[in-house]
Amino acid sequence: MIIAEVVRSGFVESVHHGSVAVLGGQSRGDVLSPIFPRSSNKPMQTVGMLRAGLVPRDGADLALISGSHYGEPFHARRVREILDAAGLTVGDLRCPVALPIAEKDRDDWVRGGGGPERVLMNCSGKHAGMLATCAANDWPLETYLDPKHPLQVAIAEAVAELAGEPVAATGVDGCGAPVLAVSLTGLARAFQRLVEAAPGSDERRVADEMRAHPKLVAGTGADDTVLMGAVPGLLAKGGAEGVVVAAVPGVGAIAIKVDDGGMRARTPVLLDELRRLGVTAPAMTELILGGGEPVGEVRAVR
Repeated sequence: MIIAEVVRSGFVESVHHGSVAVLGGQSRGDVLSPIFPRSSNKPMQTVGMLRAGLVPRDGADLALISGSHYGEPFHARRVREILDAAGLTVGDLRCPVALPIAEKDRDDWVRGGGGPERVLMNCSGKHAGMLATCAANDWPLETYLDPKHPLQVAIAEAVAELAGEPVAATGVDGCGAPVLAVSLTGLARAFQRLVEAAPGSDERRVADEMRAHPKLVAGTGADDTVLMGAVPGLLAKGGAEGVVVAAVPGVGAIAIKVDDGGMRARTPVLLDELRRLGVTAPAMTELILGGGEPVGEVRAVR
């Protein structure tokens, strides 16, 4: 079903189809078939690491491990510190190399003589957490991405338990780690459990630290960062291929999948659904440009 439309100069130029699971409201589309939530799974994966014995240096580490960071200097520094505290190095990372995501940071890095590095990849925080969990258990480091590795087995068990349904499929994420398929309803259910868990529990620790350190979850100006900074209690995490999930304690949870993977449709639809749940959401417009000037927007439709 159509969940967003692209308007240029008052004319509907394109549309995005998708599905929206809403706990506490009205769901639309196919919210029961499995999808790959991609990086939206990261908070659940972090819960799995904690249950398996991860001991973070401080709470902020949990935000970075659960995030898709922009490769800003403070992100890369904390990844190195997580590895160093576990007696590991950046050479132990098995994620791909990358440059910083934000244009200015990328340009500054390259002008300074820097090139692509694993520590700059947006999933390096998750990988550092996985390696630190392995080190705490004396598990093999070289094979930590294998779905049969004890680490990944523990993570899969946590994802299934939090989602309230079995993992439907296991694939390879863009960073090389296993990606676990659940339904949009299961994804929303998991995030609602994170924000409404008992204080001090592993689930609540992850949710609390992400909300306390939103810049570590994404980066300066990123949608997840802006949303969590603007809406008290809101937990949000985007994923590749048009996925995003958010939850507010005592209100509900929303999980969205854009069928064509279009990232531009995620936030307008999420903001619309949050407002329908009674949440005061910030103004975040996905602009359409013409001649370098705004001539339209991507907007949610029902």
